[in-house]
Amino acid sequence: MKKIKLLPVFFVALLLLITTTSFSQNNPDNKAHKGFALLELYTSEGCSSCPPADELMGKIQNEYKDRNLYVLSYHVDYWDRQGWKDVFSNTDYTKRQYDYAKFMDKDPIYTPQLIINGKIDYIASQETAVRNGIKSALSKPVTTNLSLEASQANNNLSVNYNIEGTFKNSSLLIAIVQKAAKTNVKRGENANRVLSHYQIVRHLHSVDLKSTKGTIAVHLLKGFNTKDFEVIGFVQDKNNGSILGATRAVLQQSSIL
Repeated sequence: MKKIKLLPVFFVALLLLITTTSFSQNNPDNKAHKGFALLELYTSEGCSSCPPADELMGKIQNEYKDRNLYVLSYHVDYWDRQGWKDVFSNTDYTKRQYDYAKFMDKDPIYTPQLIINGKIDYIASQETAVRNGIKSALSKPVTTNLSLEASQANNNLSVNYNIEGTFKNSSLLIAIVQKAAKTNVKRGENANRVLSHYQIVRHLHSVDLKSTKGTIAVHLLKGFNTKDFEVIGFVQDKNNGSILGATRAVLQQSSIL
């Protein structure tokens, strides 16, 4: 009679764990999609309560630079009539903030306002609440994976995009972001202060998505370089404003001057 050798319980459990882990790592159907957090700050050099929010965004950007977190600082223009014109202000960013107000039924708009993943807003200087919002966003699964590759040709940036997952009724937005700057404010609520800014959106380009792959051209501002600027893209639902996915573009170094 053939004898059957019984394996120790511990060894069997270990073998099952190794097999399961290996299967999960190599099976594309079980690929874990990490969460992401897109932080959109609405700020102004003319707002005395904004500098702490700007500083917090810089701090968070540095802490999360190796994770799926992306900071975009939009300088609105409605403070420009209060004695100081923000050098980075843009009426398009004010319009974008008003669009969010409609999506979220938030009235009136204010600074410093932070919107995470297009869904929930926070007073951007309240660090505990902001960090809890980030933690919540990073814990949720991603339904849309976005990848971007970009190369420079003269004053334009050619951006190749690839999307996996949900993108119906959505737009692809490409932000040209200046990583940091300082401004010596002469007048207004922040008169005689040198303000530090981080992740400043200098240009925002939007296209309606029709397919999973494509190439778009984005105009670059003078002085663009890979040391001081970066390119962040995200997919946004046009019906409710929610952000479905976001990423940082891979810049082709050989093509960028």
